[in-house]
Amino acid sequence: MKVRTMLVIVGILLLYAALTAYIGWNGFAFWNAAITGGADWAYWLLYGLLAYSFLVAMLLRRALPYRLYTGLKLIGSYGMAVLMYLLLALPVADLLFVLLRWGGVDASAAVRGIGWTVLLLLVAILIRGSWNASNPIVRRYEIRIGKSPGSRKELRIAVASDLHLGTIVGKRHLGRLVERIGGMEPDLVLLPGDVLDDSIEPFVREKMDDVLRGLQAPLGVYASLGNHEYIGGHIGEYVERMKAIGIEVLVDRVVKVDDAFYVAGRKDAAVERLAGEGRLGVAELLADADKSLPIVLLDHQPRQLGAAAEAGVDLMLSGHTHRGQMMPNHLITRRLFELDWGYLRKGAMHAIVSSGFGTWGPPLRIGSRSELLEVRVSFGPE
Repeated sequence: MKVRTMLVIVGILLLYAALTAYIGWNGFAFWNAAITGGADWAYWLLYGLLAYSFLVAMLLRRALPYRLYTGLKLIGSYGMAVLMYLLLALPVADLLFVLLRWGGVDASAAVRGIGWTVLLLLVAILIRGSWNASNPIVRRYEIRIGKSPGSRKELRIAVASDLHLGTIVGKRHLGRLVERIGGMEPDLVLLPGDVLDDSIEPFVREKMDDVLRGLQAPLGVYASLGNHEYIGGHIGEYVERMKAIGIEVLVDRVVKVDDAFYVAGRKDAAVERLAGEGRLGVAELLADADKSLPIVLLDHQPRQLGAAAEAGVDLMLSGHTHRGQMMPNHLITRRLFELDWGYLRKGAMHAIVSSGFGTWGPPLRIGSRSELLEVRVSFGPE
């Protein structure tokens, strides 16, 4: 198995090297046509930073000084977006170059014209994507659950998934979260996974818990684990730090809130692959819950919707998909998940998947927005 894994990794790295070589060669042709005076070394230095900084940062995370690691990761994160959109644009650009040459256009002029057009489009994508990521919106859902939680007639829930707090998404964006949720005045705040990015170190070092402490609600603040908490490890420390600021992380656990309804949080599916542990099935998790009361389930990855509905869940909240984060990746997430974003009614259960508040990798969103959810729940017969 180890040999097989190594072969897969080597294969992926070779493919990445081939793709970056193709992009680099095209970029170098534009550099030579548009930049006078040579300085080829400057091009390859800049391109190398964009293409390989993220990979170097992740592979040498424990060996690099913290600030160098964060700097390389930031450069490499933008580099991921640049490479992705260049990979989509360059085959079209190369075809256009061939057509222009057939039409008698000078090669150097064709390269400059196409190159500047691609570069301007890329800059526009980066600007718009940064704006979409740093200006979150509030999406509102109104649902009715046909159960009675005592005297309570409605429930206002603020939901923020996929914060990805770390070296890219930091205290500034987190401050926006706390401010927006405070303005919503919810009864309950729920965080369905990936509060952290890939390490707990930035969360601790930058004292992000001091900001996150500002999340308050009369009925409490609850979170579940996502795959990135398992990628980073230190689950025990994370759970304790969250508890210290008043946020309960539900690890295959169910709590009864206000003696009126339940909030359940599952371990993320990644626990089996990354931690070598199992997780409870939904029915097993809810075995002791009173099914006559409303049940809200936090399950980071929007899988097993049918099983959740059959187990008596009334509202399932998920994230994970980011709605692809940068189009056309949403075409992939649509095929991977029954519901990759938005709302779906599954029997009596309401399922809602958020595109997330933060970002993974590039701090950009194209075709999606950073978002908070405001879910207004009313109770009684529909």
